[in-house]
Amino acid sequence: MHIKTLAILIDYQLFNSLIKRWIMIKNITLLLTLSGFMACSISVAQETDPPVNEGFRFTTLKTIPASPVKDQYKSGTCWSFAATSFVESELLRLGYDTLDISEMFFVNHAYRDKANRYVRLHGSANFGPGGQAHDVLNVVKQYGFITEAEYPGLLKGEPKHKHGELDAVLKAYLDAVIKNQDGKLSLVWPDACNSLLDVYMGPLPESPDPEKIQSEKLYPRFKPEDYVELTSYAHHPFYTFFDLEIPDNWSHDHYFNLPAGELYAVAEYAIKNGFSVCWDGDVSDKGFSHSNGVAIVPDKDLKASEGTERLLWEKLTEKEKNAELYNFKNPGKEKEISQEMRQEAFDNYQASDDHLMHLTGLVSDQNGNNYFITKNSWAANSNSTGGYLNMSKAYFMLNTIAIMIHKDAIPDAIRRKLKI
Repeated sequence: MHIKTLAILIDYQLFNSLIKRWIMIKNITLLLTLSGFMACSISVAQETDPPVNEGFRFTTLKTIPASPVKDQYKSGTCWSFAATSFVESELLRLGYDTLDISEMFFVNHAYRDKANRYVRLHGSANFGPGGQAHDVLNVVKQYGFITEAEYPGLLKGEPKHKHGELDAVLKAYLDAVIKNQDGKLSLVWPDACNSLLDVYMGPLPESPDPEKIQSEKLYPRFKPEDYVELTSYAHHPFYTFFDLEIPDNWSHDHYFNLPAGELYAVAEYAIKNGFSVCWDGDVSDKGFSHSNGVAIVPDKDLKASEGTERLLWEKLTEKEKNAELYNFKNPGKEKEISQEMRQEAFDNYQASDDHLMHLTGLVSDQNGNNYFITKNSWAANSNSTGGYLNMSKAYFMLNTIAIMIHKDAIPDAIRRKLKI
């Protein structure tokens, strides 16, 4: 072969080898680039995928010693169960042993006073089983308290409280008295009313020392006058003391009025400093779920949606709408509650004083949101959390009617404003 031809062939083979090597390198580079892109895509997908359904995960921040959960059963006496539980926790805080106080002792005495006011006001006052936290302390001031063993207050033959017949009979009797068929009231009508209470609930035990309330001697550090009730409504000036216009405030007791943010701050400050809180508020809100152990106010509101989304929303059943709006399985964003929202809910009867419970601690969820540990009176086996539930800040802000606390549980700056 000619030397020039051989040189050309060698150059061609070298050139071909170089071309193949270049293509191989480019393929590898492309493969690595694609791999990197895929890895990046996977990484981005992982970051944008919705979080795994983890459910509520609560971390305990503070707990206040409390007595076991009780069962009001078929009685409208939550006010007595909540305030009694509160008093029991206060006794523990003050260094006394655990005590099981009789709720029905307060109920019996309150009914007597309520009946007298109802007749004196010719039936224009509220008469029913409901009440407020101060009703318990008003009885304590006058009669003290006794244990559950001393006065269970159960209807004969019943293991739990059933007050349907009692409530109806008392109201019918008092209405008959008010009709005044004989031209004047008899002198015995109060005795007959008290006898009805004694027949249904059992006679009240006589005080061993009529000259002094027994509980004052046994528990001198517990002073009913040290407790105050706080509320937050703009139809009265803030930092004033007023008669809260709710039906169950039949005794016309007065409440201190605070801005909503300060009312919440007082409750949280109290818990963090070892004081429990007696809570009065609304549980008819659909965000209240005792069975799921939470009370929340979700931010989501599909009723305000527009266009196709709203048309789809309107086709849902009420049950499906509630399931969409109220996710009781996972923490989510909640509404920011303003003073105006509170006032509107109160003024239009959306938030009413239909239940009292006992706040005994503070927890936070995995998103850092705080909730009040809330002791209910619907029996320990009424849900999977032992009769307790966790109430969010939003729920407290919107649905709290009032709270009762020891005056020392109020921050100094707010106490000065209230002149307590």
